Amino acid sequence: MTPVVLNGVTALSHLGVILAEGPEAADFLNGQLTQDFALLGPAEARLAALCTAKGRVIASFIGIRPQPERVLLVIGRDILAATLKRLSMYVLRAKLKLSDASDAFVLHGLTGTALTANGVDAGAPPGRCCQIGDVSVVSLYPSDRVPRALRIAPVGSAEPEGPPLDPALWQWSEVRSGIVTVSAPIVDAFVPQMLNYESVGGVNFKKGCYPGQEVVARSQFRGTLKRRTYLVQAPAPVAAGQEVFAANDPEQPVGMIAQAAPTPGGGWAALVSMQIAALNAGGLHAGSAEGPALSVEPLPYPLLEDV
Repeated sequence: MTPVVLNGVTALSHLGVILAEGPEAADFLNGQLTQDFALLGPAEARLAALCTAKGRVIASFIGIRPQPERVLLVIGRDILAATLKRLSMYVLRAKLKLSDASDAFVLHGLTGTALTANGVDAGAPPGRCCQIGDVSVVSLYPSDRVPRALRIAPVGSAEPEGPPLDPALWQWSEVRSGIVTVSAPIVDAFVPQMLNYESVGGVNFKKGCYPGQEVVARSQFRGTLKRRTYLVQAPAPVAAGQEVFAANDPEQPVGMIAQAAPTPGGGWAALVSMQIAALNAGGLHAGSAEGPALSVEPLPYPLLEDV
């Protein structure tokens, strides 16, 4: 198969922005999300999740705090409205305003040499946020060792430098990075650890309470976690929300596809959250026990040991 050239710039129209603005913006989000926003500096970005009281993830974000009273949450547009409505229910008398600021920003994905072309350190670790004037560029997890970044720019800013990148290649790189972006088909399906969020900096276990915090902590510290997310390859189309079955138990699903994208040159790449025991048993299929076979590939990052 011809090697994939992952290099260039692509517009990320499937993502939007929730703006939290006001003197208590960071403290409010600190009490709602899995991440510590009170201590977040302008040179940092954080993966975070919004959970139900039962610890189930209903939204994920990449959050930055370019100014002390201003936090931007990048989120999938398909769940933005419902997420904003839910967060707004808890504002009460807190001194902040939440809004859909998607029309005020332009989001781009940068890969390969496009990072350095736009003044970004290609060797920066994931979670680094580079401020270039009013533009914020977040270093993401790489895809097959190719550096990637998220560019968040006010509308009217100069376009980023670099060759155009097919949006389908960006979606594939997202899957290959191993980091799940929550979308509508998987809302309320997993606790954060089932998506490996504790292994990629998406959960802060030292911060204060937030909805679902007790369930998330118990999963981590009492050894009750039985599911993880794994990178797989399929010969035919698969989709987020599709159940996964094992050949040795064709009646009961052992997992669910969390994110998927076509692989350049054929096949599909996917992230599957499933029972650890099923991974060891093998014989995995999407949709049914007779569906497309799933071959498991190594994750691009280590999983933290269960405490």
